[in-house]
Amino acid sequence: MSTSKDSLKELKERLARYREANIGVIGRKSGKWTSRPVWFVLEGDKVLLLPVEGSVTQWYKNILENPSIRIDARGARGEFRAVPVTDAKSVKSVVERFREKYGAKDVKKYYSKLDVAVFVLLD
Repeated sequence: MSTSKDSLKELKERLARYREANIGVIGRKSGKWTSRPVWFVLEGDKVLLLPVEGSVTQWYKNILENPSIRIDARGARGEFRAVPVTDAKSVKSVVERFREKYGAKDVKKYYSKLDVAVFVLLD
């Protein structure tokens, strides 16, 4: 949306190094930006997100109303468009990528519902 090539490059480099980032979404009731730490998987030019409580996760409900999303990896940031993913095959693929990065045990421990995911194209 509004990210320069240099800041996008820096964001990708930091996402490649870290296990956690912050996302910001616009509250569907408040209309204000809210931020929270999340796990993610960087796959090329795409960030894969898995809401911890699936489709009932508040930030996920917010992006259904307004797909604007900010990603911040230790000071490198950008604003993008979030794409909700609901088809079972794609969600399963994201879950597998999370298991590879964070371990099946922790994914099972922290993620209570695996019915949706979110793609963010870094462009």
